[in-house]
Order: sequence, then C-alpha cells, then structure tokens
Amino acid sequence: MLHRHLFTSESVTEGHPDKVADQISDAVLDALIAEDPKSRVACETMVTTGLATIFGEVTTHAWVDLRTLVRDTIKDIGYTEAGIGFDADSCAVLNALGTQSHDIAQGVDTGGAGDQGMMFGYACDESEELMPLPILLAHKLTHALAERRKDGTLAWLRPDGKSQVTVVYEDGRPVEVDTVVISTQHAESVKNKAIHEAVKHDIIDAVIPPELRARRMKVHINPTGRFVVGGPQGDAGLTGRKIIVDTYGGMGRHGGGAFSGKDPSKVDRSAAYAARWVAKNIVAAKLATRCEVQLAYAIGVAKPVSVMVDTFGTATVPETSIMRAVESVFDLTPRGIIEALDLRKPIYGPTAAYGHFGRTPVKAVRNGKKVALFNWERTDKVAELRRAVRAR
Repeated sequence: MLHRHLFTSESVTEGHPDKVADQISDAVLDALIAEDPKSRVACETMVTTGLATIFGEVTTHAWVDLRTLVRDTIKDIGYTEAGIGFDADSCAVLNALGTQSHDIAQGVDTGGAGDQGMMFGYACDESEELMPLPILLAHKLTHALAERRKDGTLAWLRPDGKSQVTVVYEDGRPVEVDTVVISTQHAESVKNKAIHEAVKHDIIDAVIPPELRARRMKVHINPTGRFVVGGPQGDAGLTGRKIIVDTYGGMGRHGGGAFSGKDPSKVDRSAAYAARWVAKNIVAAKLATRCEVQLAYAIGVAKPVSVMVDTFGTATVPETSIMRAVESVFDLTPRGIIEALDLRKPIYGPTAAYGHFGRTPVKAVRNGKKVALFNWERTDKVAELRRAVRAR
C-alpha cells in the first residue's frame, strides 16, 4: 500500500530580523578574516528598533571600522529609511566585542577543535542540488521576493518576509506541492488584492514548476491581512535563531550550533560544512539515495571522537564499506577541513541568507580577495569514494 505523508519547511528573506543579525555577524567575520586569515571570531548580533549591537569574542591583528561595516550591511539588505522598519544611517551601532579566552585559544592553536559538540550533514537525490525539496523551494521563493524587490518589478515589497512549502511524499519520494505560504512586508499604499495577484504571478508561479503543483494546491499570501511593520521594528533579531532555515528545513538532524559569525576553528560551522560535503559526495557517487553524516568533537582534540554514516536503508553497498571509505578519503580534523575547503577566506557573507547548503560553488572576489564560495557543495570526492569502496 502506498505510504503518503506531508513534509513542510520554511525560509526567510534577508530582511528578516534574525537574518539581518546573521548577515552582520558574517560581515564582521569576513572583514576580519580578509585582513588576518587566522582571526578568531565569535561575533553575535542583536538588532531592534533603531539599534544594532555586536558582541562576542574576537582575537585578530586586523583593524576594521566595524560601525561603518554594520551600517553598510544593513543598507545592502535594503533598510534605508525608518519608515520601512530600520534605517542604516540613523540607527545606533554598539560594539561590545571582547577577546577570546586564553584557555580556549591554547587548545585551538595546536589544531584541536574549538569546542565539543556534534554536527550533522545531509544529502538526498530529491533535487539536482541533492537537497530536500521543501527547503529548496522555500529558499527559491524568498530569494525571488528579494530579487523582485531589488529589480523594481514589485517596488512596493519591503525587505522582511517568509515562505513555507508543504510537499506530498509517496513512499519517500516527493510528488507534488500541497501548500505554499508567503508572508511579505509591503508598502502601506499597496492594496491586498494587488499583493495577492503579484505574489501569485511573479513569485509562486515563477518558482513552483507546473508539474509539481497539486491540482488543488493551497496558497496563503499574507494570511493575517497586512504586513507593513516589519524588520527589526517588528521583531528583535538575533544571530543564530534560524538554524533549521540555514540547513535542511527539518529534514535530517541538527547538532544545535549556529554558523554565522564563527570563524572556521569553530567546528559548529566548519564540521557542519564538512558533514554536508561528505554526505553529498556519498549520494553523488550513487552509494546511497539518502545520507546523513554525524561528526563529533572534543574541545582541544583534533580527530573527531565519532563519525557516523546513516543511509536510511538506501545504500547500494554495505554501509560499513561506505564508512571505511569516508575515513580513508576525508581528513575530518579541523585543520584538514579548513585546508580542504579553503575556509580561511572572506566567504561567509553569501551563506547568511537563503541557506548554507544547496548553493552553487562559484569563484568570486570578496573583500578584495579572490575566493571560492560554497566549496562544501563540490562533488569532487566521488571517484575516490567509489575506488575506496571497491577496494574493500
């Protein structure tokens, strides 16, 4: 008998207050790491009406005008006047950053992990990006909201917004989209009817392929009615409060650690990237159609205390063979991860909105440096994994 279930994931736009905070934290990280690649950074951000505060721990030889950097980041997001919820030029900016504890530094300096904890990576063959379909579509919807706002197609859009996508699965495979929810901040002057028509035509219909739409797909656009007050004026924002949006939309587990504002010595970030890299290469190598990888570390210790591969019964070879292949192909020490993925570069800003995973690896120039973005999305270990599996 066909097993049918629903799965839902959400995304938020770059103007969502928590994402504003994430982007500021990663802007600080990028600016410091561009000048001093060995900067130790743990930058948290809080934004609320008329105020942005950065705090945490930093050890660096770099000098950056952080107040100007914070304002420029807010401006790039689109908050340029108080009437839309936040004003980059008039908001107060407080800098409360301190230095990293010497007790932590002495363990990290020798190549050990910057903290204990477990991190997860996930991949599946539901999409070309090897990502779960619900979160992939949710990100595409929020990204489309930002694009239509910035290119002037829907000039009444404002930076804050959210999406939610419910997908129907049959026997574990996605078959159609059951429900789409879009909540978007907008100008006071625009009428609800115009919002509904434009969002349906220019956002939802442009993103959700016709073949994926259920015959009676439910659509909710600004279901509370109006969404004029938004951004940090509508809700306070904090770094690290959108960790499920940042990863797999609830499909696959999460170790609990946030990413933004953390340099790669923090395994919360670098090991989560590595776990995705491993899982994606396993699926790309057709060793499984679905894979979750868990890595765990002890503070100050280089080698992971555990590595786990779970293919949920979809492996095409014995799971123990995949596990041994992973151990032989990937160096999963913090230093090995940092070097393999080239993480001591100003690459983090683009990760802070629309997901850290399922993105396209590209070359770019950021903060005056040539960099490779989203290196953990490469499927460059497929051949090695296949050889390692055959050798066992």
